[in-house]
Amino acid sequence: MDDLFVITLEKIIHQRKREMPEGSYTTQLFQKGVDKILQKVGEESVEFILDAKNMRENKYPEAGKRAVAEAADLIYHLTVAFAEIGITWEDVSRELQARHSQ
Repeated sequence: MDDLFVITLEKIIHQRKREMPEGSYTTQLFQKGVDKILQKVGEESVEFILDAKNMRENKYPEAGKRAVAEAADLIYHLTVAFAEIGITWEDVSRELQARHSQ
């Protein structure tokens, strides 16, 4: 498994932003603007939190799968938000590295 797929995803999202292909969900998000994109980040964050809590408490058998799916949704929407506001995963990685070296 490629543990850096998020970088590939980021490239795909930037390409969609440049080309705005018709029928693309990513295109729809960019057309709706930053408020809608950030709203989706918030929604996916809450959904992840709920499923992670349910997973931790063994509430139902599918909670683990749901938590992974919601984490993927969150990362996707966060990456769209990054593209919209002009930051990258590399920027975030540098910040994490700087914090680790302190």
